[in-house]
Amino acid sequence: MRPHERAGKAVTVEIRIGIAHTARELNFETDETAEAVKQTVADALESGAASVTFADSKGASYIVPTAGIAFVEVGTDQSRRVGFVA
Repeated sequence: MRPHERAGKAVTVEIRIGIAHTARELNFETDETAEAVKQTVADALESGAASVTFADSKGASYIVPTAGIAFVEVGTDQSRRVGFVA
């Protein structure tokens, strides 16, 4: 996966996935666009796939069973922040 860019800056999308019957959520940033993530989830749910796979911006992979997905929150495309924010 190659990060998409906006005005020459790498852009990441924050993803938060709620898993049914689990108190914790899966949180990660990906180099995929928000639309690509939405389409991946929609395709997996519509096709009846047993799982959906995501990759984060560091190269780790996450396999989530579709039956256990309670919700998927897809953040907006945002530039990586560098330095301090006042």
